[in-house]
Amino acid sequence: MGLNIREIIPRKEINFEELKGKILCVDAFNTLYQFLSSIRQPDGTSLMDSKERITSHLSGIFYRNIALLSEGMKLVYVFDGKAPDLKMKTWEKRGENREVAKGKYEEAKQSEDLEGMKRYSSQFVRLNNEMIQESKELLEAMGIMTVQAPSEGEAEASYLSKIKNEVYACVSQDYDSLLFGAPKLIRNLTLARRRKTFSGFVEVKPEIIELEHVFNSLDINLEQLICLGILVGTDYNPKGIPGIGQKRALQIVKKFKQPVLIFQSVEEQLMNLPEEERFDWQEIFKLFRKPDTINAEIEFPKVNEKKIKEILVSKHDFSEERVDKQLEKLRDVAEQAKQKGLKDYF
Repeated sequence: MGLNIREIIPRKEINFEELKGKILCVDAFNTLYQFLSSIRQPDGTSLMDSKERITSHLSGIFYRNIALLSEGMKLVYVFDGKAPDLKMKTWEKRGENREVAKGKYEEAKQSEDLEGMKRYSSQFVRLNNEMIQESKELLEAMGIMTVQAPSEGEAEASYLSKIKNEVYACVSQDYDSLLFGAPKLIRNLTLARRRKTFSGFVEVKPEIIELEHVFNSLDINLEQLICLGILVGTDYNPKGIPGIGQKRALQIVKKFKQPVLIFQSVEEQLMNLPEEERFDWQEIFKLFRKPDTINAEIEFPKVNEKKIKEILVSKHDFSEERVDKQLEKLRDVAEQAKQKGLKDYF
């Protein structure tokens, strides 16, 4: 779901080379769901091993992250902890949507509609605890640091990118990181680098959004941006206020400026919402302004090739030949880092 403010947010495309040597905090759940929904078989079903355990997320972690590591990036994956109570409603709704998608997938399967199967199958994917734990183990075996957030992963990634000078930006497809105050947000980083369209393949480039540029371009501050997000709809109030889109929300926050006055101006529309869709804007505002975070030290684990092969080859039937080829790249990454370290030392 996520916050939709794409139309009004200034951004610019960047090349992978521009991120060489940079430490990036990745919103883990957002990225793993991306892998689960995009890395699939022709009929839309997830990649699976011989015991029918889903492996799409492991494939994404291994192959796409090695491509990023080979570009010289250093990655920190930040995992969600306990979700705020307000988000539970969103999860319940997503659960309902998954059940609907499952039903539509079965209908498409009955009629041998491959396009329909592909479309609906990506809508009922779900991460379970075993998948999360195994993802952490694989990432750490690859030399990628993991952080367990006390609450929202995006909030923690944003916090680390604010307080740690060595962290360049946070990575997510969602815009919520901006409301948590992330100075820089990078999108499209972990997507496949080519995307199929009706006219053929197009290159997918990462894009960067700089919070200061957002403020200057829209002529608003962080508190006003949070209010804008709440008006449009966040994970804590998914529908926002009906009839208020991104551009209208921007007009409202610029006109009334102060959070109290902004929400006084839409109080009637808010109270006219069905009871289950009404929300306390102050409660949501506080979740963005003062989220539950920790100060995690940035330390990268050593690569453990034996563990990688144990997870991928022994347990989940990945091709040993293909894994070995990727491990060669991982060794090159480690060697380059070692050489760089020696240069810095001398």
